[in-house]
Amino acid sequence: MQHDFEMKPATKVIHGGQEIEATTGAVMPPIFTSTTYAQESPGVHKGMDYIRAHNPTRYALERMMANLENSGISRDVDVSEGGFAFSSGCAATGSLFDLVPAGSHVIAMDDLYGGTHRLLTQVRQPSQNLKLSYIDLTNAERLAETMTGETRLVWVETPTNPNLKIADLARIAEIARKKNPDVILACDNTFASPINQRPLELGFNVVMHSATKYLGGHSDVLAGILVTNKPELAERIRFVQKSLGAVLGPFDSYLLLRGIKTLAIRVERHNESSLKIAHWLEKHPKIERVVHPGLKSHPQHEIAKKQMDGFGGMITMFIKGGLDEARRMLERVQIFALAESLGGVESLIEHPAIMTHSSISAKQRADLGISDTLIRLSVGIEDVDDLIGDLERALK
Repeated sequence: MQHDFEMKPATKVIHGGQEIEATTGAVMPPIFTSTTYAQESPGVHKGMDYIRAHNPTRYALERMMANLENSGISRDVDVSEGGFAFSSGCAATGSLFDLVPAGSHVIAMDDLYGGTHRLLTQVRQPSQNLKLSYIDLTNAERLAETMTGETRLVWVETPTNPNLKIADLARIAEIARKKNPDVILACDNTFASPINQRPLELGFNVVMHSATKYLGGHSDVLAGILVTNKPELAERIRFVQKSLGAVLGPFDSYLLLRGIKTLAIRVERHNESSLKIAHWLEKHPKIERVVHPGLKSHPQHEIAKKQMDGFGGMITMFIKGGLDEARRMLERVQIFALAESLGGVESLIEHPAIMTHSSISAKQRADLGISDTLIRLSVGIEDVDDLIGDLERALK
């Protein structure tokens, strides 16, 4: 149902883009598994013909995400209001890259999720002949120095993975629009979630989520999301989504919708617990440095305060010593699970240099500060004192 009043995010996660099912009155969106739809006459149907292009369960999820990210696109303009659900975050990212003409210049944040870096450098650069520039956008002014008339896409993560750098989205949008009003400005909003940050409100025109993380929240569904506030981009994304076919299935769409219902209260707990743990780690004698956007010691803390409603559940820390000390600590945790991914109800801990960012060369990791002593925490929703106790025992 499209409401004639503005809801806050905690209400949107329950009601955004949703409506009572017309036939049965079901409060929760049913799982429509049919792959095809009967037609009254050739080409005459009820708006749906084949599952790759149309699915009511996926539409419910896509409209939910469009509402959470404030796409501003009405249903009579686009059937899913500017939201699109894909089979993974990488599928969503790759589909957006397919909007960029071959030979284009693409600017990306230097500190990126390893899978995005791999997709850009090892797949899209050779297949689309892209000209790539990786720059540190914590200083937005660097964008003006790098953008050219051939720049078709600016890809930003904030906070970044794994260094938790913060980019000033409003300033980047302002600079980019002066250089090229038609450039695609895309933000990977996975670490923040739409509860903490909404890039479309800050001048960007596409948001991406690895929905596997905070949106799903239970480490049991693989999915990706794109949301745009530009109808012309929505039309192009829909064509690519239908053509490539990397759509999210109905059962996974249901699981993701189910997870999003508790997103606001989960993120509130993630925010609160991670900040408490970050403060505790800053004082620990075996920790060299702690990075968290909510700490005053974070270099972009003021930018984070300006554009975020909360600082997220991710912590990056550097343990004193070397790889042996890091490995011993990682092997000794009992509540934190040593596993890749993030954003679930359970707390996770990992070693980016060996795990999530191993596809990046050793030199690039060194340039970005992804050292053998860097450990990444995804703080879950367990009792925060139990989590601190687990870390204390492991550090001993």
